[in-house]
Amino acid sequence: MPLRSLPGTAETTAPDDVQAARLAAITLLARRDFACRELSERLIRRGCGEATAAGVVAELLREGALDDGRYAQNYVAYHAGRGQGPLRIAAELRQRGLAADLIEGALASGPDWVALARKVCRAKFGLQPPSSWAQRARQARFLQYRGFSSDHIRSATDTEPDTGFSEP
Repeated sequence: MPLRSLPGTAETTAPDDVQAARLAAITLLARRDFACRELSERLIRRGCGEATAAGVVAELLREGALDDGRYAQNYVAYHAGRGQGPLRIAAELRQRGLAADLIEGALASGPDWVALARKVCRAKFGLQPPSSWAQRARQARFLQYRGFSSDHIRSATDTEPDTGFSEP
C-alpha cells in the first residue's frame, strides 16, 4: 500500500507492490489522460519498480483505461483549440513517447490547419493582410513559433512565394 505523505508531496510505493502501483496509476488517470510512457515514468518516480510499472501499464492497456490513440486525439484537439499548429503538437507528442503512426493519424483527423492558421493570424494581427515584408516576416515568425508549416503560413498571410511587396 502507498505510504501516507503530506499534501502536495509525491506518494511513494514499494518497488514490487502491484496493488499500490495500480492504485497510484488509477489515481493519476482520474485527474487526466496519460500516454503509456508518461504514466510509466510517473509510477517509477513514485517509487515503483520498472517491471511493476510496465505490468500495471500493460494491464491498464488491456482493460482500455489507457489508450495512446485516444490520448493523441484528445491532445491534438485541445492544443489546436489553443491555436497551436501541427508541427509543434507533433513534436510534443513525440516527446511524450507516442508512435509516429498514432501522431500522424491524430493530426490527419484534426482541424483544417490552414483555416486554423488564418484564424490565429487574424486574431493576433487583424483582418488586413501584411502590407510590407517586415509585417509579413513578423506574422510568419509568430505562426512558425505556434507550429505551422510554411504552406500554412503562406496561406494565412495571403501571400504566395513569388509575390513581391512594394515598400511605401
